[in-house]
Amino acid sequence: MSEIITLAQQLIQIDSVTPDDKGCQNLIAEYLKPLGFETEHMPFGEVSNLWARKGDSGPFIVFAGHTDVVPTGPESAWTHPPFSAHIEGDLLYGRGAADMKSSIACFMVASKRFIEENPNHKGSIGFLITSDEEGPAVDGTVKVIETLEARNEKFEYCLVGEPSSSNKLGDSIKNGRRGSLSGTLTIKGIQGHIAYPELAENPIHTFAPALEQLVHLQWDHGNEYFPPTSFQVSNINAGTGATNIIPGSVEVLFNFRFSTEHTPETLKEGVHAVLDHHNLDYTLDWNLSGLPFITPANGELIQAVKKATEQVVGYTPELSTGGGTSDGRFIATTGAQVIELGPLNATIHKIDENVSVSDLEKLTEIYYQTLVHLLK
Repeated sequence: MSEIITLAQQLIQIDSVTPDDKGCQNLIAEYLKPLGFETEHMPFGEVSNLWARKGDSGPFIVFAGHTDVVPTGPESAWTHPPFSAHIEGDLLYGRGAADMKSSIACFMVASKRFIEENPNHKGSIGFLITSDEEGPAVDGTVKVIETLEARNEKFEYCLVGEPSSSNKLGDSIKNGRRGSLSGTLTIKGIQGHIAYPELAENPIHTFAPALEQLVHLQWDHGNEYFPPTSFQVSNINAGTGATNIIPGSVEVLFNFRFSTEHTPETLKEGVHAVLDHHNLDYTLDWNLSGLPFITPANGELIQAVKKATEQVVGYTPELSTGGGTSDGRFIATTGAQVIELGPLNATIHKIDENVSVSDLEKLTEIYYQTLVHLLK
């Protein structure tokens, strides 16, 4: 069994449900130290973070990833125990197999091979690993980036090992992500008996025209990198549970996934304009999870990854900004070129999450060739 698979199994066998790293980062650090990496543990709150660097010159490429995993769900529903890292045929099963412990193992082995074969390579290699990507993401990558920025420690390139492939390994890489802006809206009315509506004010009814307008607004048309901005309501809650009471308020949870055509401020202004137009009595609390970012297609990182992928699998990956958010949103604020490249995403967060063993061998080679193109 290859070193890649052994390392992936060792990481998967640690039940590091967010935010508890449970020693994964110690394993990574101990592997990297003999290769010449200086390792630094950066705990914040309950979150473990690892920063490792070899070299003190540019160009500097960082591999970013997370050791935390989502809960398994009912373990009895799994074909194999979720932390057994069982291999059957070409598939390695386990929580975190695809998202994203296997990617970490691949980059560890790729870095080792590159360093051993190129002991005098130019530039620097780094690892930024957190245990707070699947959770609130407030004490993880964002805090590490704040620390690095405060001491003016910069890097040009970042490869995030999130599972980016759709149908076959390397068919898609993420060169950006949409922003995410959520709102908690409370519309105030007057509670009363449902038989006497003239003595009450139903906030569901008063809000309905505004909701229809918000849903049908064309916020933008997107651009060459992003689809149009999306407004979606995720929850509406009102009432006491009785059928004969007009509620006194209604709470609405909604979210924007937005492109670089908008800023959080322009979206907020648009929502408030609609609500004010309908003379609603409301409060609205906002939460910005991340800003949109894009890495230009002609940048050195994308060109290197494209060449590496073509060498290994024989086809050119497509660029995509689809899907949810990732920690790339925190790293992109530094000005670094950021992309995501990892295994297939078909089973992430699911029962029987798995990854192809043969794909991990190829992914390691892609990472290795990327290092060759950037640092040799």
